[in-house]
Amino acid sequence: MLGKKLVTAQKRGETRALCLGLGMVACSMMMCFFIGITIVPFYTKSVWTTETMCKVLKASIKDKVLCPDGKRSEDEDIFPYPCLQVWVNLTASGQEVMLYQTEDTLERNPKCSYVPGKSENSKEVKARIETIASNFKKYQTFPCYYDPGGTQPSVILSRLYPPKGLLFAFLWPTLMFTGGCLIIVLVKISQYVSVLSAWQ
Repeated sequence: MLGKKLVTAQKRGETRALCLGLGMVACSMMMCFFIGITIVPFYTKSVWTTETMCKVLKASIKDKVLCPDGKRSEDEDIFPYPCLQVWVNLTASGQEVMLYQTEDTLERNPKCSYVPGKSENSKEVKARIETIASNFKKYQTFPCYYDPGGTQPSVILSRLYPPKGLLFAFLWPTLMFTGGCLIIVLVKISQYVSVLSAWQ
């Protein structure tokens, strides 16, 4: 009687462990699919792939501009802010090009190097832009990214999704998938050992 209870408890434990492993594998595959349709397209679409050095030629703040967010068209998405323009000398080619914060900055407003969030306070935005401009004047040489194919005559300060960020995004799903497969393998080994023991 006790032996039957132990066997039943073992089968239940194996079933739960197997469900856990299958659930981890399924969740990891869903996470990889979500990353593949959200982050990967932005990474592959970016043409600013090569890192080089940029030297500031001019950093100036223009009058306030009205900039609608390029992804929306509602009136509440139009907000005024000082327009920071940073022109740099691209070391790789010696060209004078405009610097943008990220790929998204160019899409939102190609006239300005920095676009603040519309929910920020106007005074804080002005102070931040002045701080950014003074930092560019202070630190005039820094790494930047440019398009080696020459389709984009501009450079960006940082990429939204660099290779390290993409690898980090896939790290957790990979670990979960590996853990799930390991649990499934261990359960199958346990079942195989139980069958061998029963035959002896």
